[in-house]
Amino acid sequence: MIVALPPGYEAELGDGVATVAGGEHRSQSVAAALERVETELVAVHDAARPLVTAELIDELIAKLASRPDADGVIAAAALADTVKRSRQPRPAKGNLARGDPTVAQTVSRDHLWAAQTPQVFRTAALREALDTDPQRVAAATDDAMLVENAGGTVLIHPAPAQNLKVTTELDLRVAELLLAERGS
Repeated sequence: MIVALPPGYEAELGDGVATVAGGEHRSQSVAAALERVETELVAVHDAARPLVTAELIDELIAKLASRPDADGVIAAAALADTVKRSRQPRPAKGNLARGDPTVAQTVSRDHLWAAQTPQVFRTAALREALDTDPQRVAAATDDAMLVENAGGTVLIHPAPAQNLKVTTELDLRVAELLLAERGS
């Protein structure tokens, strides 16, 4: 396991856990950690999803290992909400200075998934995807996007609802409750 941390915080943690100095953008942190990877497959996981299970990681690895035609596989949740595309870009939190967004289109959710981590890749494919225009790499919202843009095939694996992202106080409260149920 290799953990990318803010520069100055990296240190060897023992028990097979190494650390590297992360970058300004998430993709730079992934690239720094990837330099230490010596395996054919690599799993990338975001610390904002602290309820990941070993079972989910194992399922992703098994799926990719069974599909030599694929370059990666992501955990993802099928969208349950009705999706609306607005005429204006999403305003910054609490800032409606440009007025209320208006609906331009209702998008069919039949083929839509919310990408999550972990994401598992063939190490060579991820390295190649990261070896491109630095601005494009920095703008990527996940590593699967980079592999897709490089022409790679990325599979989707349904993730359990408990693989939630903790970004708000409510998310944190839900995560605490789920961890309490696990006995952690």
